[in-house]
Amino acid sequence: QVQLVESGGGLVQPGGSLRLSCVTSGRILIINSMGWYRQAPGKERELVAGITRDDTTNYADSVKGRFTISRDNAKNTVYLQMNSLKPEDTAVYYCNANLISTTLRPADYWGQGTQVTVSS
Repeated sequence: QVQLVESGGGLVQPGGSLRLSCVTSGRILIINSMGWYRQAPGKERELVAGITRDDTTNYADSVKGRFTISRDNAKNTVYLQMNSLKPEDTAVYYCNANLISTTLRPADYWGQGTQVTVSS
């Protein structure tokens, strides 16, 4: 009933840029916070960046100054602009949304993930 679909991943050289997008669709009443997480092989999933409905943002220390999260409430879409990419940014990136659907209960929903590979 609720779907999150990511796009924009791929292979990029160190120092390059990518822009991830995540569109949320379905029986949505309101989207509270949205965010991007990542999981590298052999590591736990970690928060990369989050944004609330009033555009308050937070970032992992490792990406501050390089990544920018933004959202378009009219389109139920969240973006992650990633600049100055490093090999250690290589991971599967997941979109997350905390929202209230027609069930009237807030819940977390996840996208399927998009691979980002930073390599020369």
